[in-house]
Amino acid sequence: MPALSTPLSQDSRCKRLKASSSREHDSVDALVMAARPFEDRERYARFLHVQHRFHGSLLSLYHDEQLNQRLPGLLQLSRFEAVETDLRDLGLALPPAPAQVSASPAQALGWLYCSEGSNLGAAFLFKQTQQLGLDGNQGARHLAPHPDGRALHWREFVAKLDGLALDAEQDAQVVAGAIAAFDSYRAHLRAVFAG
Repeated sequence: MPALSTPLSQDSRCKRLKASSSREHDSVDALVMAARPFEDRERYARFLHVQHRFHGSLLSLYHDEQLNQRLPGLLQLSRFEAVETDLRDLGLALPPAPAQVSASPAQALGWLYCSEGSNLGAAFLFKQTQQLGLDGNQGARHLAPHPDGRALHWREFVAKLDGLALDAEQDAQVVAGAIAAFDSYRAHLRAVFAG
């Protein structure tokens, strides 16, 4: 029986997302490193405020019933509570709750792609926190690897996202959502580290 479609590995949604948002991703990486968030605990505290703003703004997406039906287990993936615990570990007051992202269901998938993908890239950041005496039990919980491991967790998320039936317009919205997420993170970085 002939294949009805090309294998996901050749032209998957997440591969297209990565290609379409690579410039934004690289820009965020460069800005994070330029901010020197692991130079000392004061700068790391600022980084936690960036994380609080970004992950807090996604709470409504992680709690969305429709999104949880499409991406089973989504609710458990939010790292916002861990960010708040990390702030408390450093003796910092919790900032006000961030405004929630407003996105279509398809755009929300792009935001979640950005958020979950950041956990894969957090391995380097997590190692840097150890130079500050922090780890997955104290001050750097939100950067700690998923219990199943970073790579396996990411592959499972990608498989769910790639498996969704979306039309071309919705796929374009997913890309727009991912780019908006990177733009949002850059804005938080600039706002927090400018002071």
